[in-house]
This record gives sequence, structure tokens and C-alpha cells, in this order.
Amino acid sequence: MSSTTTKPLPQAEAAAAAAAAPSVTSSGSTSLPPSTSSSSSERLQMFLENDPKRTGFDPETSWWMNYFRILSGQVTPEGQHHYREWRYRQNEARDCQRCEDARDYLLRYSPIVRFMAEKTEQLGGHRLDGSNIVCARCPARVSPDPGTGELRVVRQGGGFHPNFGILLCANEMRDRKHLEDNLAHEMVHAYDHLRWKVDWDDLRHAACSEIRASMLSGECRWTRESMTRGNWTLTQQFQRCVRMRAIQSLTARPRCRDDVHATKVVNEVWDSCFSDTRPFDDIYK
Repeated sequence: MSSTTTKPLPQAEAAAAAAAAPSVTSSGSTSLPPSTSSSSSERLQMFLENDPKRTGFDPETSWWMNYFRILSGQVTPEGQHHYREWRYRQNEARDCQRCEDARDYLLRYSPIVRFMAEKTEQLGGHRLDGSNIVCARCPARVSPDPGTGELRVVRQGGGFHPNFGILLCANEMRDRKHLEDNLAHEMVHAYDHLRWKVDWDDLRHAACSEIRASMLSGECRWTRESMTRGNWTLTQQFQRCVRMRAIQSLTARPRCRDDVHATKVVNEVWDSCFSDTRPFDDIYK
């Protein structure tokens, strides 16, 4: 979304726009160990084309048989990736409908979503609603890691694009509360873009917005970190979570070389950005 024009993001264009979205919320990754016998491009091609004999996943059989094979250790990590994408394609209509129902509910009843929608509208943007908050299936992106040569499988929960609005990845949403955190995260990016005219190609600008979005959205609250992700410490847990998720999101950007580069940029802007809670008076949750 921008201050002058916001276009709806049609369902058919959502996944393509996600790949180019300036804001990316990473939701996990898988790596295929490097091989000395083939180049990165050859390994990438091999990874993208599922071979049941090599991976153990066979799309010609039922989902429960493949799932049993995964549980019994007969499917490689590569095969598990293909199984996951296969199931997402099968359940796309169901996932998108659930996402849209949850989105509409949150736009009516969620305090943080309603507050952020009001604040972005006050800055001169269009009202954030079903026309510019779109649910779609987001395929994982696979690319070689520049530093290690491993193949990275990057998944995302959503994205923000100044010219289109907010994308919610329906296939990655566990429940309505998870969707609320992701929606609030992207709404912080929309607010930042309108308030400060963020240059999303500048990694320092992007890192600052990622810090603020992870801090203010609620995705790093103690219950989410400890109960869902199994991460908890006695001190500095909230700060660790915000820093880690900002680094993950920055690493997924094409202009970022690797996690070392992302960490350096996040550290450079940390003090000023972590202390900025606008438009809230304090951290909401």
C-alpha cells in the first residue's frame, strides 16, 4: 500500500507478488546438504524435480501412505518438502477460505488489527480491508545459500507490497491467532511505509521495520515463544526473539548475502528501532 494508490491484489497474482514483496516474514527453512559432485544449478534442478525413488515421496499414492512413510523415516527431507507443497496445492481452496474468514473476523473484532487499520488510514493510506489484504497459497522459494552452497527452502507467513497491499499465506497459517500476529506484523510495515516513506531496497530501512514489526505484532510474546516454538530463557527472551526474527526476515531478501550480513545490519539499527513503539504508547502484547 502507498499513500497515493492501493490496488487490490487479485488471487491469481498474489503468489507472484509475494516473491517480490519488499517485506517477507519467514516461517521456516529446510536445507539440502551440498554435494561436491554437482554444481549448485544442477542440485537446484534435482531438488525441484521430485524423484520418488530418491526422495521416498510418491504423489501417485494417497496422502496418508506418504505421511506414514514420513513418520517411519522412509522419506528424505527433500521428499518431505515436496509432500508439504503437494498437500498445500490439494488444500488450497480450503486454506484460503479459512484465511479469509479469519481475516474478516479480525478486521471486525481484533483490537490490534483495528487500531493499526485506523492509524494507517490516518496517515493518508486507503482503509486496510478485504480488497488489499489478500489470502493466497505461497509456494516455498528454493535457492542456493551464497555462503555455504546449501539449498535454502524459504517459507513465509505473509508480505507487504507498497503497490498492492498485504498478502497472507493461507497455507502457513496454523489458526486465527497465528494469522492475527502475521497480519499485525504486515500492518506495521504498511504504517512504517506511510509514516517514513521506507526505501525497501535499503537493508537498514528494512531491518528497522522488521525489528518494529516483530516487536509490536505480538509474535514474540512469551506464550508464543515458549508454547509454540519451544524457545524460552529466563532473561532477554523477548529481545532475542525480535532480533532473531528480524534477522530471518532480512536473510530472505535478495539483497542480503547471508545471515552474517543480516545480523550486522540488524545490529547497526537495533538501539534506535527497538526503542520506537509508534503508533503504540508502549509494546501492546
